Amino acid sequence: MADRGCPLETAPLPVEVRESLAELELELSEGDITQKGYEKKRAKLLARYIPLIQGVDPCLQSESRVPGPSLTTAALQPQRSRPTTARDERFRSDVHTEAVQAALAKYKERRMPMPSKRRSVLAHSSVDAYTPPDTSSASEDEGSVQRPGQLSSTVLQSHPGAEPWLDRVIQGSSTSSSASSTSSHPGGRPAAALSDLAAHAHIADLHSAPPDVTTGLVDRPHCERPQVASVRAAPRGYGGSILETADGVPVHSRVSSKIQQLLNTLKRPKRPPLKEFFVDDFEELLEVQQPDPNQPKPEGEEVEVLRGEPLATGVPWPPSLLAALQRWGTVQPKAPCLTALDTAGKAIHTLTYGKLWSRSLKLAYTLLNKLTSKNEPLLKPGDRVALVFPNSDPVMFMVAFYGCLLAELVPVPIEVPLTRKDAGSQQVGFLLGSCGVTLALTTDACQKGLPKSQTGEVVTFKGWPPLAWLVIDGKHLVKPPKDWLPLAQDTGAGTAYIEYKTSKEGSTVGVTVSHTSLLAQCRALTQACGYSEAETLTNVLDFKRDAGLWHGVLTSVMNRMHVVSIPYALMKANPLSWIQKVCSYKARAALVKSRDMHWSLLAQRGQRDVSLSSLRMLIVADGANPWSISSCDAFLNVFQSRGLRPEAICPCASSPEALTVAIRRPPDLGGPPPRKAVLSMHGLSYGVVRVDTEEKLSVLTVQDVGQVMPGASVCVVKVEGTPYLCKTDEVGEICVSSSATGTAYYGLPGITKSVFETVPVTVGGAPVSERPFTRTGLLGFIGPDNLVFVVGKLDGLMVVGVRRHNADDVVATALAVEPMKFVYRGRIAVFSVTVLHDDRIVLVAEQRPDASEEDSFQWMSRVLQAIDSIHQVGVYCLALVPANTLPKAPLGGIHISETRQRFLGGTLHPCNVLMCPHTCVTNLPRPRQKQPEVGPASMIVGNLVAGKRIAQASGRELAHLEDSDQARKFLFLADVLQWRAHTTPDHPLFVLLNAKGTVTSTATCVQLHKRAERVAAALLEKGRLDPGDHVALVYPPGVDLIAAFYGCLYCGCVPVTVRPPHPQNLGTTLPTVKMIVEVSKSACVLTTQAITRLLKSKEAAAAVDIKTWPTILDTDDIPKKKVASVFRPPSPDVLAYLDFSVSTTGILAGVKMSHAATSALCRSIKLQCELYPSRQIAICLDPYCGLGFALWCLCSVYSGHQSVLVPPLELESNVSLWLSAVSQYKARVTFCSYSVMEMCTKGLGAQTGTLRMKGVNLSCVRTCMVVAEERPRIALTQSFSKLFKDLGLPARAVSTTFGCRVNVAICLQPNRLGKLAEQGTAGPDPTTVYVDMRALRHDRVRLVERGSPHSLPLMESGKILPGVKVVIAHTETKGPLGDSHLGEIWVSSPHNATGYYTVYGEEALHVDHFSARLSFGDTQTVWARTGYLGFLRRTELTDASGERHDALYVVGSLDETLELRGMRYHPIDIETSVIRAHRSIAEWLLVLSSSWAEAWCPGGTWPTVAHACSFASWHFANAFCVTACHSAVFTWTNLLVVVVELDGLEQDALDLVALVTNAVLEEHFLVVGVVVIVDPGVIPINSRGEKQRMHLRDGFLADQLDPVYVAYNM
Repeated sequence: MADRGCPLETAPLPVEVRESLAELELELSEGDITQKGYEKKRAKLLARYIPLIQGVDPCLQSESRVPGPSLTTAALQPQRSRPTTARDERFRSDVHTEAVQAALAKYKERRMPMPSKRRSVLAHSSVDAYTPPDTSSASEDEGSVQRPGQLSSTVLQSHPGAEPWLDRVIQGSSTSSSASSTSSHPGGRPAAALSDLAAHAHIADLHSAPPDVTTGLVDRPHCERPQVASVRAAPRGYGGSILETADGVPVHSRVSSKIQQLLNTLKRPKRPPLKEFFVDDFEELLEVQQPDPNQPKPEGEEVEVLRGEPLATGVPWPPSLLAALQRWGTVQPKAPCLTALDTAGKAIHTLTYGKLWSRSLKLAYTLLNKLTSKNEPLLKPGDRVALVFPNSDPVMFMVAFYGCLLAELVPVPIEVPLTRKDAGSQQVGFLLGSCGVTLALTTDACQKGLPKSQTGEVVTFKGWPPLAWLVIDGKHLVKPPKDWLPLAQDTGAGTAYIEYKTSKEGSTVGVTVSHTSLLAQCRALTQACGYSEAETLTNVLDFKRDAGLWHGVLTSVMNRMHVVSIPYALMKANPLSWIQKVCSYKARAALVKSRDMHWSLLAQRGQRDVSLSSLRMLIVADGANPWSISSCDAFLNVFQSRGLRPEAICPCASSPEALTVAIRRPPDLGGPPPRKAVLSMHGLSYGVVRVDTEEKLSVLTVQDVGQVMPGASVCVVKVEGTPYLCKTDEVGEICVSSSATGTAYYGLPGITKSVFETVPVTVGGAPVSERPFTRTGLLGFIGPDNLVFVVGKLDGLMVVGVRRHNADDVVATALAVEPMKFVYRGRIAVFSVTVLHDDRIVLVAEQRPDASEEDSFQWMSRVLQAIDSIHQVGVYCLALVPANTLPKAPLGGIHISETRQRFLGGTLHPCNVLMCPHTCVTNLPRPRQKQPEVGPASMIVGNLVAGKRIAQASGRELAHLEDSDQARKFLFLADVLQWRAHTTPDHPLFVLLNAKGTVTSTATCVQLHKRAERVAAALLEKGRLDPGDHVALVYPPGVDLIAAFYGCLYCGCVPVTVRPPHPQNLGTTLPTVKMIVEVSKSACVLTTQAITRLLKSKEAAAAVDIKTWPTILDTDDIPKKKVASVFRPPSPDVLAYLDFSVSTTGILAGVKMSHAATSALCRSIKLQCELYPSRQIAICLDPYCGLGFALWCLCSVYSGHQSVLVPPLELESNVSLWLSAVSQYKARVTFCSYSVMEMCTKGLGAQTGTLRMKGVNLSCVRTCMVVAEERPRIALTQSFSKLFKDLGLPARAVSTTFGCRVNVAICLQPNRLGKLAEQGTAGPDPTTVYVDMRALRHDRVRLVERGSPHSLPLMESGKILPGVKVVIAHTETKGPLGDSHLGEIWVSSPHNATGYYTVYGEEALHVDHFSARLSFGDTQTVWARTGYLGFLRRTELTDASGERHDALYVVGSLDETLELRGMRYHPIDIETSVIRAHRSIAEWLLVLSSSWAEAWCPGGTWPTVAHACSFASWHFANAFCVTACHSAVFTWTNLLVVVVELDGLEQDALDLVALVTNAVLEEHFLVVGVVVIVDPGVIPINSRGEKQRMHLRDGFLADQLDPVYVAYNM
């Protein structure tokens, strides 16, 4: 360092500073930082060791860390009055700003991944889109004051050089988010942590490799199940910069680098790793944060009850407030009572005491005598009346208030509802309803401004009771007789008025104030403030509630004072207006808030003619706000030279329940000197008072709020539990016992008792007083000289773990980061939301329109660091919203509870979001530890001892069901077709329908036989094929496909069905067809004339090399020739056909089906479904793979029944086609896919009546089976059954099937079971069970009741087919499991596929899948592994043979499960939670073309990710007219990625980020790493309606999804 001119030779630097300097040197040498940035960072590091560095405040040059002693009298220094000639350049706010900047300087800059946002989302946050924001509407509880004209502290300007990947040109990416620059942002941990933070954030070991951020566990042993041989080509267009994950997935550099950045920010978690321990598999316990043994604890004595001075005796107090009004109204009628100003500051009305008395009498007379309903008085004494007056009309409000008191009515002042959607208006309406309010008083001008209905009447606002509106202007009132006087009883315990209060959660309650309390409050304020007759008071506050009402409307009348009311609109136009009125009226007292003083500071320059020398009291109503000291100090510093006396500033504390709690009094009224306290925030977070020094970073400076009110007693009690007295150095809730407090929450006796009738007790349990106390909701302590100190409010308290934080403190810290540069001052809301049983801090701010995306993100990053350093707490979510969009409180400020409701309801519409769940959520359940290996033998013994049955089941025995001679005769399908053509030539086998429901083609036995012969002859003559050659059948769904299939069998060729390409999308779909043809080694392509032209067209040549097609034969015009002899295979084990499909994991594989397996499959389906030649079934499935192919092409020929074929694509034109066909042909059995069922459910939901009129009757259906390779979708099947019940569909007709690659038909719907079948009764569905989702994560099955927490409904997948045996095996040990375990489903059956067909001939891969054996028990049987997890349960129902029915439940694909925190999660469960999180993710309809959704590629696979994404876009635009929105989840580098389709405006996209994160945390205890918001239709889905999550993952990593927004959760 010497060569860089470092002058430090006198004293050695601390180790952490030397390490930071070394890191800086390394960054500079590697070019990661500029020379200028290096010098700035170095200067900040050395600031406290070099006193002469410019620009660094001397207070930061040394930082002595002395443990804070407990609070003593000497520790709290009296505030010295400032000399009039001196000006302190450093206000409290600047001290805090400098502390924040110093804390930020301690952080080593770390790159954090910036969210990706589509440009169209940015459009709504442009500068032109906004009106200038109401910057004057500062928060009611705002933070520090920034002195005008003073430069904010220098920010860190150095930006280390961007990573190399940023310099790469992203080629071929369609997402505009690629263009968004992503520069480095400061983040991560401090380079030199604070001493009190070091222990909190200490990490035992630092991982060098990217950790599993969800667990910290050791890697799970690799599953023994090998991957299926697949063909998954690399995306075209990728250059040499492709990255690969560990499993070889090609990765686009931009997305992967961002995720790597995210992992880097999580490498050093801020919490210690979870301990190693074992947990019972059935338990999931939330991690409980253990108390820190070193946390500060209160050490003082028990606090004593503090009693205020007694109310003065001998003073001629008026007997009541109305008596005082009557006296002044008659004795001093011309004395001014209230002056109202307009928005220009001119006095528009001065109300005298005589006018107030006469008008109030007039109103009282009208209310009591002139309002009738059915000849009875509308109102009676004690009724509640709403007062609806604007802030600009205090005169009429005062008349209305006293008129109600004279009439013995209870006024309920509320805000004017300008629209139906005013923030909090609905809750106010609930309050009015609960109070029984039927009448509202208002002015003529206000009434005209209210929303009107078509009849001209005021509308009924949402949640409000019906109200009659009375205008109280003079012309609408009746003059009472001269001798009329009301009989007002205003001295007792009856309710005088009700003041509304909004709680933290947004609910509104009414605080009742009795006549006694009202009078006592006026007397106490008069004595405490020294009010005298004819004094002038300037009031800036809301005169309808709180201190504005108590001082400006009530106490002023008692003392015949003159009140000058400053409206809010005038303050916005002229923030100096109140000072000018103090000067012009020579006001003796002024009532303001901190924000009014702050506004005055901003506007005071150039105003030399104002004087505040007349003020003896400047009452700061929100002095309880810890940061009001900033405004007070700054205001005094500026206006002391203009006559303001330091002792005139009088902060006070109040609450709606206790009214005025304490107020500072000038020395001439007996007040002690003012004091301030510099407190450690660390201590306060534990509820302990510890004195610190201002040079510390994390301190809170508060001022006293004065002495207890006269006639009151105050104590401090513990916030939670029994109200024990606190210790002297402990923070608790301030309680007041006085006759001048509120009396109850109206209509809520339960919480009234806990708040208004609290009995504080000593440690020994003895009550401290006979009189009850009222809880104020203020947090504080009693300091020296019996002064009250307030450090926060209960409503702003956020308990994170075991520590408490105040919302106002967090606001002030956020404001100190780049003050007013990116966000609006006073437009910041901080609140907490409960997620996973703990409070999480949320910060919402309004962003300036001119702030760039990158600047805003950098500001958010710095706020996170500042709050972490100052408060040692993480922010869960930080959101920026456009200017002027946060809900406003009536008199400025942010409506916190409404903002919170919008956040939780997903209607906040932020323009930037940063979530940090990894940092904040420290109470996740304990991760599951891998238990010592339990052998398969021990597993069986354990199950037997526990009385658990080994989970195995089988269908009926084939030998008992069918003659063996017939089975041998039907061994080859070609022989069966010939036999049927000879014996029943004219028996119809197939009927094909078009969209209009008309028959387009049919095939009898002999017709199909002859067409097959013609195809076979053409293959032999034109194709010159030999037996065993593979032939690709590229046909649309129809009879031609079936004929071509049997033609291949007739000549000994092996058919391969392939979906044809789409003519409008050849570039995407044709390469897939080409790939299947090549992979299957097809020697010939059979197709139609139209498709032949398509394959050889110019458009096709642009997509593939058309010269490499094998022989293409057009079967439309082949000659009528016969084959010499039909080929007969030498053995039943010879290959019959290849079945190519794609798994849900996106892997394409072809399976080999032998002739023996094919005939066994047909035989099992025939016996299970009772298919005979006389039967007709309707099929609405794709005919290209799996069970759909078998039902379409094979079963009719084998069983002889007639199949009514409905191509799913035709439903695009006619949704009712399938159901109409079922009704027309009276099909007892029908098959469909989830896609078809969903489309009918949504498309025909409102047309059941029309269908009934057309004669559609579904009572003929015995079984409607849904064909799928996934967990049954209960909600969909139930909806379908209920919807079409009106058309006669039996309640229990709908069922599901289960098949997979190794066996396409394992389960089909059973016949009716047991007595239910005999009686024909329906009853409750016996095949649905509810299991504990938490147990499933541990591979356990635990049945629970419906509606239980964490319950998951699962439906049986159908009855096991004849000849099929099923066992549940352990995925790793391969041992059999009990029926209480979740394991892999293994199947043994004559119709199992014989193996995978691979292009590379890697035969070793299929051995484990098709020739598996149990490691214990029955080790001889050969099983096939399905790759699906499930379990077996023996039910109470019996089958036809009298035996109890074994039900098989499929839970999900093993390859798709997510291994997180040592547990197994199924994507569908997480996706279901995500769909419920927000209305814009609502699952409207799973829409895709069943024929084209797998578009032109078997099973829906794509040869490249680009094809997958292009197809996804196509099928959304062209498949069906109704859209669907889904979500999908997958993992990458141990991060959980959630992709959500947004069905709404793009500006709603960012609302989903927090809701999705919350939902997954709450229901699954998982932290989401990345949230991707995409357009509807982007998530790829195959023809069976199954999501292709691995294709989606590839598309995301290749940056080809064109996302609306990508959020990287920190």
